[in-house]
Amino acid sequence: MYGSAALIDDSAYLFWHFSLLFCRFVIKSTKNQFQMSTAEVFSIANLLVMPMWILMIVLPRWKATRFLMDYKVVPLILSLVYAVYIVFAMQIGGGMDFGSLESVMALFTEENAVLAGWVHYLAFDLLVGMWMIKQNEQLGIHQLLMAPCLLATFMFGPVGFLLFMLMRSFKLKRDLA
Repeated sequence: MYGSAALIDDSAYLFWHFSLLFCRFVIKSTKNQFQMSTAEVFSIANLLVMPMWILMIVLPRWKATRFLMDYKVVPLILSLVYAVYIVFAMQIGGGMDFGSLESVMALFTEENAVLAGWVHYLAFDLLVGMWMIKQNEQLGIHQLLMAPCLLATFMFGPVGFLLFMLMRSFKLKRDLA
């Protein structure tokens, strides 16, 4: 009953169920009937990525992990959240000016923009981690060496990416020799 097909079907059902609930939230929110505060959405976004990172670090080859990575389930959900809150930020604060450090700092004085920015980081760091695991399918770097790269990507974004790229370069050079 709980074979791999059933697990994927259950995961797909949960994803679509969550997506429908999220869409209902978005529709209500756009009517200025906010159901959750930005602090609550921040907490939920953080709680959403944590299990994905744990799965990627500890069980990267598990079918459920592969399903979530192949279909980019968590990054898609985060992208929806980002889209909603960046629209809210633009409605409140007007246009987005990225032309100077002062302009960018001004953007991050608005709560919706800060939440959108944080969700942006969460989504892109997660996508980089997923890409690293996909790259490692061909590289064959041991999971114990991949774990620090993934953890660093989760915590420090580009530092983990840099660590992985150094390890990847070393592995490719060694394989050519």
